Amino acid sequence: MKHFLIYSGLRIALFLGCWAVVAAIATLIFGSGTEVGIWSLVLGAVISSILSLKLLEGPRERFAQSVQGRAERATARLQEMKSSEDTD
Repeated sequence: MKHFLIYSGLRIALFLGCWAVVAAIATLIFGSGTEVGIWSLVLGAVISSILSLKLLEGPRERFAQSVQGRAERATARLQEMKSSEDTD
């Protein structure tokens, strides 16, 4: 759960940072408005997604390893329960 929270927090922070930069630049160039706000959200999401591929590679790998470990433990418990039912 810890790795999930760290990775999710970093993704949110990266998005908010990208969105803030894009929104500031767009507001300086185009002024404020609904369309500027919507496009800055979309562009911020796209840029943060691309940046997260490289910048968040380590936290994403740790999160994936923790998920894989939990899945392996759950599978082992399930196999143990099945084998104990077979012997009864």
